[in-house]
Amino acid sequence: MNATPAVQGDVLAAPTVAFIEAIRSRYPVEREIDRVLSRKMQRRAGPGYSALPLDALAEGTRHLIRAEIGDDFTLGNARWLHGGASKLQMAFDLDWRGPEGGQRRITPMVLRMEPPEAIVETSRRREFEMLQLMRGIVPVPPCYWVDAEGRFLPHPALIYGFADGVGKPSARPSQQVTGIGTNFGPGLRRALADDFVSHLAAIHTVAPARLATLTEFDPAQVGTNAGIIRQINWWRRVWEEDRPEDIPLVNVAYRWLIANAPPLDHVSVVHGDFRAGNFLFSEEEQRITAWLDWELAVLGDRHQDLSWATGRHFGHYAEDGQQFLACGLLPEEELFRRYEVASGLSVDPKRLAYFRVFNDFMSTVHMLATAGRVAHHGKTHQDIVVAWLAMIGNVIVGKLRDTLEEVL
Repeated sequence: MNATPAVQGDVLAAPTVAFIEAIRSRYPVEREIDRVLSRKMQRRAGPGYSALPLDALAEGTRHLIRAEIGDDFTLGNARWLHGGASKLQMAFDLDWRGPEGGQRRITPMVLRMEPPEAIVETSRRREFEMLQLMRGIVPVPPCYWVDAEGRFLPHPALIYGFADGVGKPSARPSQQVTGIGTNFGPGLRRALADDFVSHLAAIHTVAPARLATLTEFDPAQVGTNAGIIRQINWWRRVWEEDRPEDIPLVNVAYRWLIANAPPLDHVSVVHGDFRAGNFLFSEEEQRITAWLDWELAVLGDRHQDLSWATGRHFGHYAEDGQQFLACGLLPEEELFRRYEVASGLSVDPKRLAYFRVFNDFMSTVHMLATAGRVAHHGKTHQDIVVAWLAMIGNVIVGKLRDTLEEVL
C-alpha cells in the first residue's frame, strides 16, 4: 500500500515496460481494465490529438459497418455531435434493412470514439456489453457494433442508436457543464424524479442470472470486498500513471479506503455516473428517454451510485432557498426513502459515508492527475473543458480532505 517511489523526470510521458509492469503488479484491477490502462501507457509516447476530417471518420465507420453487415447500406448526413469531455462523437443516418434484414429504413446513429487519451480511460467492450444488458430494464440507446481495438477507426469506438430527448430544460438555459446544478423547474422535476428513482432501483436489482452473462466484467460476490478493492486499485493505479506530483492526502485516502472496504451485501450493476446530465428527457412527455455514459459501470455496491447522485455539485436549493434537491430533482431523504420502497434494498448511512470518500478520491484522480496530463499533452479534442476540469482539482482534493475528516 506504499506510494510508488518518485520517478526521475517525466517518465510518465514515455513509460518503460518495467514501469508499466511494476504499476500492474502493485495495483491489481479487473482484467479488462488492466488491458485498457496498459494500452494507454504503452501508447502514451505517441502523438496527441489532431483534428480528424469528418469524411475520413465517416469512411472508417463505413468500413466497420461493412465488416458487420456487408455492403447493403448507405451512410449519410455525417455531422459532429458536441457535448461530453471524454469521447469524440459523430452523428449520422444509416439507410439499411435493420438487424433483422427487413424493409429499408433510415436509423439515426452515433459513433462514440476515444481520443488518444481521455479524462476517463475506459473500455468500449464493457460499455457495449452493459448497454446490451440494460435493454428492457431502463431506457438506453440501442447499441449495434463495437470496434474494440480500433481496427477500422483511428481509436476504439462503438456505434449506438441516436436517442431522442434533451439534457437541459429549454426554458431554463444554463452555461454550466451539463448536470452541474441543472434546474428543471418545479413541474418537470416532480415527473422526472419518479423515473430517476425507479430507474436507479431497476439498475440495482438486475437478476443474478442476467449478470452472469457478462463476460467483460469480473464477478462480484456477496460477503467479500474484493470488488471495491479492485476499484480502489483502479484509481490509485491511474493516479500513479498520471499524477504531476505526489500528494500525501491521496495516500492517506487510499489506505483508509482499503482498510475500511465493506463487504458486499448485494451485487448490483453500478452505473458509475448516475446523475442529472447523463440522462435525456422529453419535455413534452415529462419522462426520461435514455440513460447515457455507461463507461464507468461496474458490478458492486449500490451505495456508490446513491452517494454520487446526491453529491452537492449536482444539485441546488429549491425556490424556498432552504431545501436542497439532489440532482435538482428531490430532497436526499426522499430519494432514499422512495428508493428503498422501489428496490426493496436498504440504504446504509455508513456505506454512504464510505462511498463519499471513494467518490472524492476518484474525482481527485480525474481532475488533479488525468485532466491536467491530458490537457498539457494535447491528447483530447476537448482541451478547453478538460483544462477547466484540471483547474478545479485543488478544490476537489480539499473536498476529499473534508470528507475524510468527517469519517476519521
